[in-house]
Amino acid sequence: MTPDEALDRLVEGNERYVAGKSTPLDFSEDRAALVSGQNPYACILSCSDSRVSPEFCFDEQRGDLFVARVAGNYLTTDFVATLEYAAAVLHTPLIMVLGHESCGAVRAAINALDKNEQFPGHIQTMASALLPAVRAAKGMPGNRYDNAIKMNVIRNMDKLRKQPPILSKLVADKKLLVVGGVYSLKTGRVELI
Repeated sequence: MTPDEALDRLVEGNERYVAGKSTPLDFSEDRAALVSGQNPYACILSCSDSRVSPEFCFDEQRGDLFVARVAGNYLTTDFVATLEYAAAVLHTPLIMVLGHESCGAVRAAINALDKNEQFPGHIQTMASALLPAVRAAKGMPGNRYDNAIKMNVIRNMDKLRKQPPILSKLVADKKLLVVGGVYSLKTGRVELI
């Protein structure tokens, strides 16, 4: 599958989901097929928010998507390695950075910047990691919170495209496409960025 074909499949799955025409899940049938391995056509770097499930919002079965989730859908070394594995070893031709409306992690970063709010444990690390997106959204026309969510997706897409040694080469060779989207909690639609 080419990167563009993978993106088309992802978009078509989201259209089915939005229309309420998702394919029924049959775990007993696909379980046997997945014992021998996996062949995902897309990677999703998604937020951990329980309201956003990539397999559902793209109407896919187990084995179709390679999903890495973290609150705030931002990159760490571990997530870069995870996506490198999918792209280099599993030959997945597409990575989508998937943000969503009302992201609590982005809200925490806004509060950390505006109110100097401090969070317990390692939560502060997450809020700090999202600060560049919040700063980038400052002064943009429109809703700052929504803009920060989009800027977080855009910044992480850019980082992935330039990530040496594996991802940047696959992108340059046109074997990997890195895209972004924002999931609407209200409609279920993923708006491509």
